[in-house]
Amino acid sequence: MIYQKTPQQITALLYEAGLNQFDQAETFLKKGNFAEANRAMQKINDITERLGAGLNYEAGIIADQLDHVYNFIADTVIEANLHKDAKRLADAKRLFQTIADAWNEALKHAPSKPAPRRQNAYEQNVFVEEQPKNTLETGK
Repeated sequence: MIYQKTPQQITALLYEAGLNQFDQAETFLKKGNFAEANRAMQKINDITERLGAGLNYEAGIIADQLDHVYNFIADTVIEANLHKDAKRLADAKRLFQTIADAWNEALKHAPSKPAPRRQNAYEQNVFVEEQPKNTLETGK
């Protein structure tokens, strides 16, 4: 299913997953379950890191600014985690929610036919050996 999604749709899924983790972290903090809150906040930072890694810096200054925002969110979540501070976590969530809302609104107005997919920086530097087609491996 994920392979059939456009990069923009995958980004929307990352935002959704991030918001779910924010909700879980808030719930665990309120309950005093700091170990689970810690795991949820680590997942939030994993998601923001993936969002930052997916930025296309050829798009201009907006990509650079968005990278700074992602770093700010991650730093704020780390501080919230260190101090078990629900207010800091809520501040980070509010910013994350704003970006997610903007992204989802942009998706509504996106062209119906996606642009041809370009390789990201990681894919450009990965060597993939071609496999022979239509061959069956026999027992050895």
